[in-house]
Amino acid sequence: MIYLDSNATTQVHPEVLEAMLPFLTDHWHNPSSGYRAAKVVKNALATAHEQVAALINAKPEEIVMTGCGTESNNAVLAFMASQANDKRRIVTSAIEHSAILRYCESISEKNDIIVDKVGVDAGGRLCLDQFKEAVQQEDCLMASIMWANNETGVIQPVHEAAALARDHGVIMHSDAIQAVGKTPVDVREVGIDFLSISGHKFHAPKGVGAIYVREGMRYEPLLIGGGQEGGRRSGTENVASIVGLGKAAEIMKKRLDADGHAGVAELRDHFEKRVTSELEGVRINGAPEYRTANTCHVSFDGCEAAGLLILLDEYGVQCSAGSACMTGKQQPSHVQTAMGISALSAKSSLRISFSIFSTRDECDVAVEAVKKAVGKLRSVQGGPGVGPVQVYTGN
Repeated sequence: MIYLDSNATTQVHPEVLEAMLPFLTDHWHNPSSGYRAAKVVKNALATAHEQVAALINAKPEEIVMTGCGTESNNAVLAFMASQANDKRRIVTSAIEHSAILRYCESISEKNDIIVDKVGVDAGGRLCLDQFKEAVQQEDCLMASIMWANNETGVIQPVHEAAALARDHGVIMHSDAIQAVGKTPVDVREVGIDFLSISGHKFHAPKGVGAIYVREGMRYEPLLIGGGQEGGRRSGTENVASIVGLGKAAEIMKKRLDADGHAGVAELRDHFEKRVTSELEGVRINGAPEYRTANTCHVSFDGCEAAGLLILLDEYGVQCSAGSACMTGKQQPSHVQTAMGISALSAKSSLRISFSIFSTRDECDVAVEAVKKAVGKLRSVQGGPGVGPVQVYTGN
């Protein structure tokens, strides 16, 4: 199988697995214990904090390990909601991940918080004029803007947004789950207050993430108990996975420093060049100059994405329709709707996302599979507006 769904998850890097294994076998002790064997584990956790911090140009003590990206997002929003007094407005965007949007809906109902969802342009980037208008409201408490979109890979103007938030005394958070490890992220340069990370998006295992909390920034934990993570996230640490996150951060930093994932971008561009030149009715969605190196979001006229996914899976290619969270659902995604993409085009869209393990040969085989799937689906669906239809692949 050819795996082209790396925005959904990534395979664990062999070096990451190698780094993790000792902490599942020999070094299984509780890092909070006082004997020498436990200190080995505690030191490994400290190293992981340093590695993650280095990836985003932070300090180790500014990193809080969590169980996943969703927890990271929820924890920050929960803390900010608890701080609401005369300032009860949170500004976000219309294209955020559900871990932001649904939590904002929840705290809006339970905590009487006002949530402003700023729009994006046709390229999928935040409308800064609308954002500025929202954060300059006197009751604005916080802004949360994703660094890169999970469906389109479009990188948001976080630098500009953070500056606007800072100018108006608004706390700034970024869901950087689809950005960290894939594109340069520098929290010092941007001047951000909180940032969310998820390990399985860049070759660490599932079930581990992190929050960046700027030094001097007040933060109270979502999980209260034994006081681990410097009192900011209680619970005995998932040591092996945290070690894996640190190792993955170290690997991705080296690659980003070397060439910014130029090889991955070259594969994506090669894929896009072939499908747009060898098939009619193909559109690449999202501002091309502002994308993570690995992501292609593409629409095929006269096709239903659900049918394409079935056929591509049969042909040995794994990808998703929009995002993994939306795959299998018939309604167009909120991201594409916010970009002004028609419902018909949105339902014909695939997200192709490469990784450092993708190859040129796989890319070419995937192109041929896409051409075959699109040709077959167009022949049975009979053009735009027809469908969905059941696609049989037994023959």
